[in-house]
Order: sequence, then structure tokens, then C-alpha cells
Amino acid sequence: MRPLTPRQVSLWAAALVAALIGLLAASSQFLLDGAVDPISTGLLAIGAFGISFGVLWYFLQRFVQDRIRAIYKAVQGGRAGSLGSPEKLRMDEDVLGEVNREMLDWASERRNEIKGLRERERFRREFIGNLAHELKTPIFNIQGYILTLLEGGLEDEKVNRDFLQRASAGVERLNKIVEDLDMITKLESGIMDLNIRRTDLHALIDEAIKSIEIRAKEKGVRVMNLVPPGKLVKADEDRLMHVFMNLFQNAINYGREGGYCRVAVEDIDDEVLVEVSDDGIGIGPEHLPRLFERFYRVGSSRSRNEGGSGLGLAIVKHIIDAHGSTITVKSEEGAGTTFVFNLKRSR
Repeated sequence: MRPLTPRQVSLWAAALVAALIGLLAASSQFLLDGAVDPISTGLLAIGAFGISFGVLWYFLQRFVQDRIRAIYKAVQGGRAGSLGSPEKLRMDEDVLGEVNREMLDWASERRNEIKGLRERERFRREFIGNLAHELKTPIFNIQGYILTLLEGGLEDEKVNRDFLQRASAGVERLNKIVEDLDMITKLESGIMDLNIRRTDLHALIDEAIKSIEIRAKEKGVRVMNLVPPGKLVKADEDRLMHVFMNLFQNAINYGREGGYCRVAVEDIDDEVLVEVSDDGIGIGPEHLPRLFERFYRVGSSRSRNEGGSGLGLAIVKHIIDAHGSTITVKSEEGAGTTFVFNLKRSR
């Protein structure tokens, strides 16, 4: 049987005491005077009523609990255990309390699920909106150049070649967006396998610097390789090259003339800590949590006119994640930005 609660024990004890006092008083009075006084009769009645009420309440509670237990088991059979197991409810448990707790847990899970669905829907809307904006800009530019050429600019030697080159640049930007979308989709789905091998980090960074050297000189930004020669890591060379290229381009686009971007490393046990830092315009703290989101832009100072697909840092994050590491960012407006991640050392 289900044990009584302290409150129920107190009520039962009070009823029994009242009944016993009334019975003793009535018995004594009857033996002495041959009659029972009203006080003794009242105590006896109160005690009898208390006991009767307690018995009635107990059986009524059992009846209600049995019905709830039957409903609970039926619901469990239909829900396949989403609220728990019917075997959890035994005769000695608080059925109402158990059902209430599990229903509250279930409601909490549903609220969290709904919140997650709303967040994903918000992200989907933002992603589609940003993608449309990224594609619309070069398409409108290409369309404008072609219309100008068709309306007579093609015969003008001062215009035709320049506009064709601008249209070609717009096509290249569209192609870059599509390539980056394809890459980030493969990285997220796990389709793209990494070719992890022994990699000379110093030589790889030198190669990445040569690839962006012309752009860096145009912007007046020095890109420095402070990694000592012969620093070996375990990495996919092509993907890691993509990481450094994106970080360098980011530093060049938002750097200051005469500024710098440098790569330094530090050995920590069996890993190499890599830091890519610059002294550019920096990033406000409110933007840092969303910096690696696809197409996220940091205010008007980082406009789409700077070029790029808007997917660079998102791709960087996925590549570093695929290497079993994480990338973090530290930044201060007006003081520059530092990206930090780890790579496994290779002997």
C-alpha cells in the first residue's frame, strides 16, 4: 500500500485521539451517571466522523488514482514511451505527482523543440535573403554592362573592352560564390574527405602569401610569415591553403595602408598553436559571435564592395572543424583582429 504522508498521519491521529477521548469520556460518564453528557457525545461524533471521512477519502483517492493509472498506461502505449515507462508507476507512488512531473518535462522539451525550429527558420530566411543579395549585385552589374554594349557601346573602342572586362569580373564573382557554396555544402555534409598528411607549415604559408602578394601591395599591407622553417603539422594541404588564403584576404580587405598581417606559431604539447593577426580596423564585440556565419557582414565598413563571396570565414571554420580543432577570434575596433586555431604536430 502507498505510505501515508505526514499530513495524513496527523489528521488520522487527531481523529483517532478525538474518538478515543470521546469514547472514554462517554463510557466513564455512563458508568457513573447512567447518561452521556453532550461534550463526550460531541467528541465521539467528531472522532467517528474523522475516521469515516479518512476511510472515504482514502478509497476515493485510490479510485481516482486507479483511473489515472489506467489512462496513463493507455497514453504510454500510444506515445511509445515519450512520457516515460508505465512500469515506473507502482501502487506506492504518487501517481498525480508523477504524471505532473513528466507532463512538465514533456512540455519543456516541446518548448525547446519549437524554439529550435523557429531559430532554424530564422536562419533559413536570413541565408536565402543574403544569398539573393550576393547573387543580385553581380548579376545586375553584368546585365548593365551587356545592355550598354548592345545599345551601341560595342562599336565604341573606348567602351567595349572595358565593359567586357567588367562583365567578366562579375561572372568570376558569381562563379566564386557558387564554388564556395558547393564547398561549404560538402564540408557540412561530410562528403568532402580530407587528405591528412605531413605538411611543412612554413612552406605552405609562403605559397599562400605569394598568391595574394599583388593584392597586398595594392592595399599597402605587409603579410609576414613568422613560422620557423621545418615546422611540420598534420593537415590537408589544399584545405589549409584555403584557410590561410581566406584569412589573408580578410586582413588585406579590411587592413590599413602600411599595416600588416602576420602568422606566428607556438608549440603546446603535441599541437601547434597558429595565430593570424593584423592591425586593421577590428571588429566590435557584438559581431564576434556571428562572425563565422554564412554571408554575415560587419556593418557598412565591411561592405560587399570589398569583394569576396561572403562565405570565406564560414569555410575556414568548417575546414578547421574537420581537422578536429576549433577557431576563435579576438578583436578590438581600431586595434586589429587575431584568429587562433590548433593543428596536430608531425614528427
